[in-house]
Amino acid sequence: MSPSTIGGINLLPEPEKRAIYARYIPAALLEKYEIPPLTSAAGYNLLQFRFAPGSSDVEMRLFHKMDFPDPILYAHLTDTLNGQIHILLYILNAPGTPRFDVDKMPDGSPTQFGTLQRNIEAEQGALLAGLAPGQVRRGLRMLGQAIKSFEDFVAVLGHDMYFIEPLYYHNAVIFERYGFNYQMGKRLMNSIHAGFQPGGDLLAQLDGSTPFRHSEAANSIRKRSWAIHDGILGEPFTNVTMYKQVGKSAGINTTPDCVW
Repeated sequence: MSPSTIGGINLLPEPEKRAIYARYIPAALLEKYEIPPLTSAAGYNLLQFRFAPGSSDVEMRLFHKMDFPDPILYAHLTDTLNGQIHILLYILNAPGTPRFDVDKMPDGSPTQFGTLQRNIEAEQGALLAGLAPGQVRRGLRMLGQAIKSFEDFVAVLGHDMYFIEPLYYHNAVIFERYGFNYQMGKRLMNSIHAGFQPGGDLLAQLDGSTPFRHSEAANSIRKRSWAIHDGILGEPFTNVTMYKQVGKSAGINTTPDCVW
């Protein structure tokens, strides 16, 4: 029988593991960057994994060329306690765009995308360049294709749903727009939206006291996310988990009349 979990896949020989995990890479991404077949000698090292036998998670990095510092696709998946697929992190980077070192301090120490410590100068540059929190480069704008490929992968494993953990506020909103629902966190999302309305507690904090707290953030998903990343909630943006039923849209919208 074919494995249905990350832990099960990780028990397979490496060529089989690589072949299964490669299924969730969008074909359009491979075509866009003219990446050779990932099982060929030329393509093998472009697709890098951490998937130890016995582990229940996998990290994957896909590079468009070997001498580039950032992958065009990074994914970290794990199993839930009941054997469902859970996406911990999923990043698509456009390699030809400027890089902002929000993921590391000037001394090179990691920031964990700003959740451990913050490179404020890099974050200011990213904000002005139109990026959202956590982005080191502009995204590839291929999330729709990526979700379709991932759902094909999930279906092959025998599942009809999967879970994802949005690291930032804007991630949750984007996932809503691609049909995700909330396992937990919808009440928080609704309260955040209410807080940015006239008379709201979050709107009152958009006082210009930092570069991330200007008044225009009230009606901008991206700039709200920066303000939340800057601590406007009084606590980190956590405890939000979403799920998607394969081939279905939940139709959730916690940010009506709010622009990107």
